[in-house]
Amino acid sequence: MKQILLLTDFSENSINAIHYALNLFKEDNCNFYVLHVESSKSYLSDDLVMGGGQSIYDSIVKKSKKRLLELIENLKSKFHNPKFTFQEVIDFDGLTQAINQVKTSKHIDLIVMGSNGVTGAKEIVFGSNTINVIRNVYCPTLIVPEGFSYIKPLEVLLPLDLDDTLNSNAFSELLKFTEKFSDKLHLLRMIPSDEVSQELENDAEYISAFIKGLDYAYHVIEEVPMDYTVSCYTQTHPITLTALLVQKERFVDRFFTSSSTSKISNKLRVPLLVFHS
Repeated sequence: MKQILLLTDFSENSINAIHYALNLFKEDNCNFYVLHVESSKSYLSDDLVMGGGQSIYDSIVKKSKKRLLELIENLKSKFHNPKFTFQEVIDFDGLTQAINQVKTSKHIDLIVMGSNGVTGAKEIVFGSNTINVIRNVYCPTLIVPEGFSYIKPLEVLLPLDLDDTLNSNAFSELLKFTEKFSDKLHLLRMIPSDEVSQELENDAEYISAFIKGLDYAYHVIEEVPMDYTVSCYTQTHPITLTALLVQKERFVDRFFTSSSTSKISNKLRVPLLVFHS
C-alpha cells in the first residue's frame, strides 16, 4: 500500500494538486496523509481572545482541523474510491521540518504539492515553499503547476545534465513510475560546449540494461541551453510530465540558482516529478 503525503494550504492550487494525485493513483491502494502546516504569521489576536479558557494550541488548531476535515470529506465525496484512506495532519513547525517528521513517522513514498501557494504568483512555477521542500526533504516529490488539469502522464521527459547518471536509484525509481503509468520515456542528454561526459559513453549500456519493454527516445543535445531545449521539446512532443534526477551536492547550483534553470521553471506547464540521488 502506498503512503502518500498531500500538502495543502487550502488554496485552489494545492487542492488541484491533490485531485491530480487521486486521479493518478485511482487503481492503487493508498493511505493519504493530508498535511496542513499552520504558519505563525496566520495567528490573529482575535483567534486567541476567542479561545477563552482554551490553550493557545487548542484555539488555533480547532479552526484548521475543521477546514482539513471538510476538505477530506469533499475528497471522499468526489472520488468515491474504496481503495483510499485519508488522515488529517496539522503541524506548527516550519514546513520542511513538519514534512520530514511525517515522512519518517509514516514512511512516506511520495510527496504531492502545488507549485504555488496562497500567494498565487502566476508568473512563476517554483514558489519558495516548493523550492525549500525539494532542497530539504529527500523524498520523491510531485509538483503540479497551477491550473493543470489531470492528464495521464503517458509521455515523460527526462533532461540529463553533464553529471546525471542512469546507473542510480533515482533513475530506477523513475523507471518504475514510467513502466506503470507511461507509454514512452524521452531522454535528453545535454552536453555543453568543450565538455566531455563519461555518462554520455555509459548511456547506451545503461539504457540497454535497465529499460525493458518501454518505448523510449534518446537524444544528445550539444551546445544548446537546457531551458531552450526543454521548452522546444515540450512544445513539439506530447510531453505530459517532466522528471528530474537530483544530486544533493550540486542541487541548488544546478537547478535553482542558474539562469537556465530559472527559465526552465518559468516555462514548465506540466507536472514535475523529482527524484533525489
